[in-house]
Amino acid sequence: MYQYIIAALALAVNVYAASSELQIIPGATLTANNYGRHMQAHGGGIIKVDDTFYLVGEDKTNGTFFHNINCFSSKNLVEWNYEGAILSQTGKDELGPNRIVERPKVIYNKSTKKYVLYLHIDGMFYNEAKVGIATSDTVCGKYEFHRSFRPFDHESRDMGLYQEDDGTAYLMSEDRPTGAHIYKLSDDYLDVTDTVYTWKKAVESPAMFKRNGNYYIFGSDLTGWTTNDNFYSTAPNLAGPWSEWKKFVPNGSKTYNSQTSFILPISNDLVIYMGDRWHEKNLMRSTYVWLPLEFSGTNDLDVFMRFHDHWIIDVEKGTWRKGQDEEQYSGQDANLSNGARVLGCANCKDQRSVGYIGGSSSGEALFSKVKANGAGKRMMRIFSPNGDFTERFAGVSINGQEPIRVAFLPTNDADTPDVAGVIVDFKDGDNTIKIQGTGEGWGPDVDRVMVPMFT
Repeated sequence: MYQYIIAALALAVNVYAASSELQIIPGATLTANNYGRHMQAHGGGIIKVDDTFYLVGEDKTNGTFFHNINCFSSKNLVEWNYEGAILSQTGKDELGPNRIVERPKVIYNKSTKKYVLYLHIDGMFYNEAKVGIATSDTVCGKYEFHRSFRPFDHESRDMGLYQEDDGTAYLMSEDRPTGAHIYKLSDDYLDVTDTVYTWKKAVESPAMFKRNGNYYIFGSDLTGWTTNDNFYSTAPNLAGPWSEWKKFVPNGSKTYNSQTSFILPISNDLVIYMGDRWHEKNLMRSTYVWLPLEFSGTNDLDVFMRFHDHWIIDVEKGTWRKGQDEEQYSGQDANLSNGARVLGCANCKDQRSVGYIGGSSSGEALFSKVKANGAGKRMMRIFSPNGDFTERFAGVSINGQEPIRVAFLPTNDADTPDVAGVIVDFKDGDNTIKIQGTGEGWGPDVDRVMVPMFT
């Protein structure tokens, strides 16, 4: 009952792929279609093929050590489908147990007709510091791992890729003894041929893009899993001169508790910072902080990023805007049945939440007269504390429709609500939202739901 109906989901994605009313919620639990749990694609990057975006990233389900590199697809950067694991743990060697495989990035080589995957490859104590390379005939197919190496015998830890319109490609690599490097790749992308530029500063998680003829590189200080105020530099040429490093976030914001992973330019008006909000003690609950960048100053070389709880993206138009106003519905005001009941929650909106959803008694919370000012799909936010160390799941349904499976990440503190997003198809006027279990133990405790209004 709680499994996705694949045909219906595919239809929904096609119909609403260009919707400007679908929101991105930075830091939220993100349940991918046909995956059924929080998306595991951390430290990753995006490649666009035709009209589809592919997110390739690390599977942190089992923590630090390599498990899988996963691939997800989307038409609109909001609704995601799981395409599969493109590289998985083997019994030995570079991809064996207790190995570090991080920062996956994919680019396409038109000459060889191969998708080329670059990785940070390391031992369990981060003592190897190498680049790894794998290739595939298809973007989300199984990749063949070729080798690992140190570029010109330099350490390579966090890394990124940049590709020019003419196909020339570059590797950005963090090397703690000497700094951060830009290397030119060979024509087949399987080796480095030249060092284009070196900063004496070590820069973690470098990410680059080009806008109006200028290059921008973003990165992070070396503070381990602890976040810091990330920074950027600009240049008219990859070989420099590069500007001084400057912050693009407010002092002390710690990049809104995230670290740069990738920068995705959609248009001149829409360039997206894509960062990870790491949770060192439970990496599977790490989330994604995706926010639009703002440009100003001479030649738009000044960059700033503000935090938005939720914001609307229109990929086809290449624009974004702030999220809609929302109507709030408190969990304690829902109609409760089958054992669901109100609990105390010091940090919840009304110091109350609804617990005992799902579980042995199949508890349910029914929100009636949920207002919508027009029919259509929108991303609803559900705030939920979850004191476990593992995910919980719920079926969320509207107006008696088939429930959608939604994951709720652990907060490790029952009084700290987190947020999950779910796209539901509202009718104009009053709607009924039901949150129930999925037969997999207890579902989430529900603080409140937030329903966006069409503008």
